[in-house]
Amino acid sequence: MKLTNLSHIVSIGLLVLTTSCSSHRFTTASGLQPKAFLQKVEGQKTSLYKITNSKGIEACITNYGARVVSLMVPDKNGKLEDIVCGFSNIEDYISQSQNYGATVGRYIGRILNAQYTLEGKTYHLQANHSLGHTAHGGNPNFGARMWKATHVSPSSVTLHYLSPDGENGFPGNLHISVTYTLTEDNALDIRYEATTDKTTVLNLCNHSFFNISGNLNQSVENQTMWVDADYFSAYDRNKCVTGELWPVASTPLDFRIPHKLADHINNDYGQLNIVNGYDHAWALNHPGNDTHVAAWIYDEKSGRKMEIYTTEPAIHIYTGNGLKGKVKGKNNIYYPFRGAVCFETCHFQDSPNNPQFPSTTLHPDETFTSHTVYKFVNVR
Repeated sequence: MKLTNLSHIVSIGLLVLTTSCSSHRFTTASGLQPKAFLQKVEGQKTSLYKITNSKGIEACITNYGARVVSLMVPDKNGKLEDIVCGFSNIEDYISQSQNYGATVGRYIGRILNAQYTLEGKTYHLQANHSLGHTAHGGNPNFGARMWKATHVSPSSVTLHYLSPDGENGFPGNLHISVTYTLTEDNALDIRYEATTDKTTVLNLCNHSFFNISGNLNQSVENQTMWVDADYFSAYDRNKCVTGELWPVASTPLDFRIPHKLADHINNDYGQLNIVNGYDHAWALNHPGNDTHVAAWIYDEKSGRKMEIYTTEPAIHIYTGNGLKGKVKGKNNIYYPFRGAVCFETCHFQDSPNNPQFPSTTLHPDETFTSHTVYKFVNVR
């Protein structure tokens, strides 16, 4: 999270732009039908937006939850395939409590005991977790809210949401925008900005479930991963962060030398046993540096490699341990156990209650900015 001081805040009226990408008469490489994303939620119309680059990469975005619905990326032979989990219609997104492709907030992860103290005041949040914590900012989080398109171009879409003061217990009227862009170097570029009129906390991320093989019927366990991190955030037995950063050395969480997820994911190691696989935040060695590769994942058969760049201090990597083959997604696929992996670029869980972690506090005279890039290359 980067904060920039502002001398003043200017209120700007938001104009929803209508283009061919929101007319519901366009075709998609993924086979998604724009008309299947027509619905009214909270009195607003849901839409599907298609963005592309000149190389043929295509992403479809919906303003329901500012979600990535599909992402078509070529393999080493030029074959385009969808590499993210999701649904083929808006009704399934509304009825299913899944965060596929969502912009999650106000706070990704947990805030323990559903409270934190800031500037001498204790804020009591919605406790939507079974153990009395706040998870992903409460229910609903930003991934189930209606956003407004404020800019649309062939390669980019910007969406805006106003989170009102007191929503799920968080203070401040929070104006948030997220911009998705497909760049000419084959990257999905995500930029966030936010301002508040009261001091608050904020921790946003995109929650796409990736399977870069392009075969969403199969596990990601044979894919190879590298993470530039010497430490990770440890859990107690209830999957609550302890506030400690443990060294990855001599543990199954050491990906400083690339290896397959399958190599150690089933090891009898306490931190893995708690979450039945990988579901941890790695503390990046170059926090704030979005010119440095923070992590990558590679699928040998397809030749696809995805590199992650971010200004955030951590990547929470989740290997789909909760996928059980019971949720039917696009193309009638029931996403299998460990059938996807999430790279959630963010701050640490429960940072408001752990001052040793990088701050997630946002003041009224500041602008929150965050930048994440998922870049695709082919290895032959």
